[in-house]
Amino acid sequence: MGLVKTTKNRSPAPKTPDFGALVDAFELSLLAKRRSPKTIRAYIDTARRYGAFCQARRREPIRSERADVEAFIVDQLARHTASTAATRFRCLQQFFAWLVADSEIITSPMAKMTAPTLEEKLVPIIDEAHMKRLRATCSTDAFVDLRDLAIIGFLADTGARLAELVGLRTTDIDLKGLTAVVTGKGSRDRRVYFTAATGATLDRYRRKARGQHPLAGESAFWLGHRGIMTDSGIAQAIEKRGLEAGLGRVHAHQFRHTFAHAMKASGMPDDEVMALAGWRSPQMLARYGASARSQRAEASYRRITDGSP
Repeated sequence: MGLVKTTKNRSPAPKTPDFGALVDAFELSLLAKRRSPKTIRAYIDTARRYGAFCQARRREPIRSERADVEAFIVDQLARHTASTAATRFRCLQQFFAWLVADSEIITSPMAKMTAPTLEEKLVPIIDEAHMKRLRATCSTDAFVDLRDLAIIGFLADTGARLAELVGLRTTDIDLKGLTAVVTGKGSRDRRVYFTAATGATLDRYRRKARGQHPLAGESAFWLGHRGIMTDSGIAQAIEKRGLEAGLGRVHAHQFRHTFAHAMKASGMPDDEVMALAGWRSPQMLARYGASARSQRAEASYRRITDGSP
């Protein structure tokens, strides 16, 4: 009787998931969580950059080890600023966290990694004299002057983010109550407040400029000569005003830093400043209030030591 050769049943080796398909699935999850378009772009762009980096090194990105991620961050530091590299570190961290949560991998290769250390770069605030120079560049009743003066006033009074300003609709602004509702990060709405002077500039833009525009029936509040304004369009308008005022390149976030400084200098409690600006962590307030921290410290010192107002 001949011997019958038998073989053990072996399970086929697990197939490596398609990395591109996983990035697409990650994007769907971000859309489902209602992350902002800007956040989604940053996460997906980073994931794709990492995938291309690994493939160029003949490494499978879904089977990454810590050394692979470290090599990618070193590459980013060599090509870009430390801030950009740190942002991509955080984006990639979220991608791997999603892979773990979705059971595509067991542990993240970034589990015990820390982001690149950044030197704190203080964003200059816009002091009162410079703010006057900015406003002075919008001195006529021309469409762009009325609009840009309203934009400057709204940013200065509210400390709103650029995306929050861009997203304003006509129904979001209550001129009688001197308030507006903006939509912040995570699609969270909050109420912001502005002065009567800014209310007047908003009203003049609404009546004398926007009301005469061919797209006056649109819900978007900010209009340009060619249509509804985008974030880049408003950013360019602010930069143009800064150059005209002789202040160099002014950007929207300087108004937010200035707002944080002004509120803290006035003695407003931190939790109230956070509520107005839409921050959920004290760390963000500390970051935005850092620009003129020494100035506030000196003012406090003078009040304590010599009774100065």
